[in-house]
Amino acid sequence: MRYRYSCIMVLLLLCASACKIQNKDKPDKRKVTAEELISVNRYMVGKDASVIKKYAEENNYNMLETETGLWYQIDKAGDGEYADNGDVVKIAYDIYLLDGTPCYSSDSLGYRSFKVGQGGVEAGLEEGILLMQKGAKATFIMPPHRAHGLVGDDDKIPGRSILLYKVELVDLKKNK
Repeated sequence: MRYRYSCIMVLLLLCASACKIQNKDKPDKRKVTAEELISVNRYMVGKDASVIKKYAEENNYNMLETETGLWYQIDKAGDGEYADNGDVVKIAYDIYLLDGTPCYSSDSLGYRSFKVGQGGVEAGLEEGILLMQKGAKATFIMPPHRAHGLVGDDDKIPGRSILLYKVELVDLKKNK
């Protein structure tokens, strides 16, 4: 019994050491340089921008693009003040995937309120709100890096989704 146990242990040790020797000869495929990651990221951002531009043209949107990649169109000008960081805003919204699939709506979930510049909402939404006056309506198209990123929201928004937002700035409380 002891002999059998010793033989099994020796075999296991030999297998383990053989695996280590084999792995030393293979290059580590998991190592990716920062330059490669930056290159892939630029490619993905560029690809997303192409998809958004095509979608906007096909749907007759007259959109502008910010430096960060948010696409926006003011559909109805407001008559109040513009939002600033630190202001508390209340918005009505509809969020869709680009294929038209509805994700979320204030009609079913209620208005959304947040303090601009404090995080906790999509970066593209905060950026877009800063382009609006109280009472304005706008359409935003957010690439993944300005919305829910690589992973989505674990509910209705899949990872790497480009999102269409229809937003109305219902109320604005200025930070004094």
